[in-house]
Amino acid sequence: MTNYKEIILNLLLDKYERSKSFTGDNKVEQRFSVKIATLFPKYGDEAEYDLFNALNEAVFALSEMDFVSFQCKKNGVIENVSLKFTRLYDAYAYLTRTPKAETNRNLTGLLEQYDGKNDLLTRFCTVQKERIAKNKRAEYFDGDIAEYEKLLKAVSMIFDVAEETFIRDFSIRVFGDSKSFEAIKGKVKRLLFQYGDFPDEETVLEDLNIVKNPGHIYMKGSALIQISGQTIDLSKLNGDVAISSALLPDVEKITVTGKRIMSIENLTSFHAFSEKDTFAVYLGGYHNTHRRRFIQQLFKDNPTAAYYHFGDIDAGGFYILLHLRNKTGVPFLPYHMDISTLQQYCDYTKQLTENDVKRLKKLADTEFSDTINYMLTNNCKLEQEAMDI
Repeated sequence: MTNYKEIILNLLLDKYERSKSFTGDNKVEQRFSVKIATLFPKYGDEAEYDLFNALNEAVFALSEMDFVSFQCKKNGVIENVSLKFTRLYDAYAYLTRTPKAETNRNLTGLLEQYDGKNDLLTRFCTVQKERIAKNKRAEYFDGDIAEYEKLLKAVSMIFDVAEETFIRDFSIRVFGDSKSFEAIKGKVKRLLFQYGDFPDEETVLEDLNIVKNPGHIYMKGSALIQISGQTIDLSKLNGDVAISSALLPDVEKITVTGKRIMSIENLTSFHAFSEKDTFAVYLGGYHNTHRRRFIQQLFKDNPTAAYYHFGDIDAGGFYILLHLRNKTGVPFLPYHMDISTLQQYCDYTKQLTENDVKRLKKLADTEFSDTINYMLTNNCKLEQEAMDI
């Protein structure tokens, strides 16, 4: 059975909690009312007599509890129902509803507790405290304080993961069980991407060494790789070699026998890529500690080689290239990520999304400005797999 008393009282409290009276910024006394006929359009329908009686009984009961006042016509039709402040906290108790003021105090205290744990959390907590002060909902908060604390705790500890760690093991480390992190994983990824410096939301966790399964680096082409005293000549193989993250620390030396080194963003393009005098590497879509160490070792062993990155011609591709440079210190150059490539494969380009435009504009003042302006003007982007290179 529909509880009309709770519906009406909750709506009145919602209006109050969104108001300047709630924050104390009101200059005039505010009144918080709802029209029964607006809330329930069938209230005035003569064929809905049971609904009419049920709603009237609900309003009369709320009035007897001194939670509301109401205006009624002579024919018994109730027009407006208004919130009374004489028993405001009793109204919250009746609904078993936590007052928003109390929730805000608890949230602010929680944010103060985690503020300063790391740079990203400092930025996040500062913004949320400002939002709460303006009577706005804290981002990623859905009413569950306990879950919100789990979110903050995970973000506070995730930057301490130095080696590749399975999701379940990270969950055990942080929460003492293997499943808690999985429940908040999506929120953690969005928060980290929004407030951090990551090229792609989907690979945020992997960038920070949190993985579902062991990762691999794929490589092929003109190079000799020495692992645990054994040397593999990749140039003599018809295909590629995949080395797991667990094995990467055992790589002792990489000697590139060709002229250049190519980091390739997508696995399909990596498999299709075949150019002479090139050592090609697919990093698995993300750049965590092991992968960065591998690239840095590659640069140390081959400082005179030319380094290129071949990726999608979109915001994500440019961000990945910049991220690769910044995190490894290796001066990768873009490979076929320019206007001429867009023009050459114009039949395969796709239109930009709203998010594409937003992210591209943030890169407007970088070295890619000419290409980005072309993309914005012509509403286009190009996936790597569409290029026959």
